[in-house]
Amino acid sequence: MKLPLVVLALLSLAPYVSRADVTPPTSTEVLKTMEKVADYQISHPGRQAFTDWVQGAFLTGLSSLDSISESPRFHQALLKIAEGNQWQLGSRVYHADDTCVGQTYYDLYLKEHDPKMIKSLQERCDYILAHPKNFSLEFVGKQKTDQWSWCDALFMAPPAWIRMYALTGNKAYRDFAVNEWWRTTAYLYDAKEHLYFRDSTYFQKREANGQKIFWSRGNGWVIAGLARLLTALPENDPARPQFEQLFKDMAARLLQLQPASGAWCSSLLDPSSCTPNVETSGTGFYCFAFAWGINNHLLDRATYEPSVLKAWAALNTCVEPSGRLNHVQPVGAAPQKFSPESTEAYGPGAFLLAGHEVITLVSKH
Repeated sequence: MKLPLVVLALLSLAPYVSRADVTPPTSTEVLKTMEKVADYQISHPGRQAFTDWVQGAFLTGLSSLDSISESPRFHQALLKIAEGNQWQLGSRVYHADDTCVGQTYYDLYLKEHDPKMIKSLQERCDYILAHPKNFSLEFVGKQKTDQWSWCDALFMAPPAWIRMYALTGNKAYRDFAVNEWWRTTAYLYDAKEHLYFRDSTYFQKREANGQKIFWSRGNGWVIAGLARLLTALPENDPARPQFEQLFKDMAARLLQLQPASGAWCSSLLDPSSCTPNVETSGTGFYCFAFAWGINNHLLDRATYEPSVLKAWAALNTCVEPSGRLNHVQPVGAAPQKFSPESTEAYGPGAFLLAGHEVITLVSKH
């Protein structure tokens, strides 16, 4: 009899995540740390424009914090940033990265109900539908990012498209996102490993130990993108079961690969090569996705909660008293060595997304 992947994950945990109980933090503790991390990042925004994907990923987390914090300062910060952007997306029409900030505009629209907030996002979607691109997903040439040809794209664009569908009822938005997601998955997903290659240039590359190269943050983009897509996809949508199964399969594999420390490093299949051995952007996205999966009844609580709590505890060890989140791998496309003091805005973004779901999780104790 062939055992389900989730059962195999449980049977092969050692020497990875211990099944020993981890004391859950309180909601107050989690929120306090989230606010500290957000305050630091807002006051130290980095070099990228706020239409850039680096900032867009942070803004998804900041928006998540805004939805649970009693302080108005995070909402005010989001409005100031969006107004500074004039509610525009990034300039590259087909590039998924330049759609990411639209997810935050959507969140603000739901609160403010001002049509200008989603005008650029809707126009971008409408233009792409009217002028679609359809060529190989091979990651070569000038147009290589005009389609979702690299795994990061699955966090940046599909959740925005599904949110526009939820808002407008225009099924064309939904169909585009669903079809393009599965086209990318058919190309980049390794069904044996239940992980995604970053792009086609990694199909034949190998780690020093001979294993395939599966990048932690890259797969974090995917499983977090899945959670954010499913959040907006209607419960009765016929595409939902397939997305949910993919989410469960990835989660089970990532659970197998979680080190005892609770934090994944930048390389999923060759952790011995990692320097440092903690990487907080991938870990943050996995912590978010696992907690979201438990909270939305897709993942078994007894199986995954120890993983979430260990990951959250590990992430907190990387937060300085100032609120600066360290151990964030710099912008890249594959596992790499980096300074433990490294930080980028998407790291705090993942941290804030995770924190929101951890609060929901621990409030159910």
